[in-house]
Amino acid sequence: MGVGEDFAAFKSNYNLDADTMGSISRRYRRITRQLNNDFYGSDSETAHSWYVGSYGRDTAARGVSDLDMGYLLPNAVYHQYHAYATNGQSALLQAVKRSIQKTYRTTDSFGDGQVVGVNFTDGINFEVLPAFLNKDKKTWTYANANNGGSWRVCNPWAEMEAVNARSRATNRNMKHLCRMMRVWKDYNGVPISGMLIDTLAFQFLENWPHRDKSFLYHDYMARDFFLFMSRQATTQSYWRAPGSGSQVGRRGAFEKRAWAAYLLSLDAIVYNDNPYSRRRKWREIFGPLYPV
Repeated sequence: MGVGEDFAAFKSNYNLDADTMGSISRRYRRITRQLNNDFYGSDSETAHSWYVGSYGRDTAARGVSDLDMGYLLPNAVYHQYHAYATNGQSALLQAVKRSIQKTYRTTDSFGDGQVVGVNFTDGINFEVLPAFLNKDKKTWTYANANNGGSWRVCNPWAEMEAVNARSRATNRNMKHLCRMMRVWKDYNGVPISGMLIDTLAFQFLENWPHRDKSFLYHDYMARDFFLFMSRQATTQSYWRAPGSGSQVGRRGAFEKRAWAAYLLSLDAIVYNDNPYSRRRKWREIFGPLYPV
């Protein structure tokens, strides 16, 4: 196989498999139905819930461990907990926790800062963000139970639409790149969040000259993105998320790891006419999901 065929095969390996997506869907629907039953008196398995985070942006890759889920509560519930003298936000998270535990009694369900977490034995952990739709019908208000409690605002729909729009404009390379870089991050233990990967990929692809090309250019795309990441200012503490403009903080120093991957990618491209050596170099970067 040539370079394009290798990266197409790599895509098949790093995409989420049907069994994992089916399991996620079943859990999502059961959690949604229970929350709707308790907060809306409804048996709907889909109403008021949204996939958010990397799964909602469609940038999650094989090996995903955190599944982010937003649930929009009735506005009357906001006024109920906002009226608490102290930390109504924590009380709200506990109410959502109790509801979810009616369905998943044996899981480790807990309120943690802004989300209710539900851990499953296969390593996929749901993080449910209870929220309220604001008057603009775009942004959400959610509870932050830390430091005595407060309300915060987010806009996950704007982030999802920005990523989708860039993906459409780049022949889906936006999402291919984000998934590839998650594989690199996980294989090498790079201290960078999925949201920051998506943010940097969004910026990079805005002006990359081959943004709409086929898998034949994915070796160049990976190489140039590693270089782009390595050139981020090490003093920069946050970036602005696509669509929402929310702050995306750094988890650690990723620039040197990106530079090392860039150098390996240069070696891999030198071997484009030598499939064995070329694949060996890419597997040093991406690990066993890259085809042999």
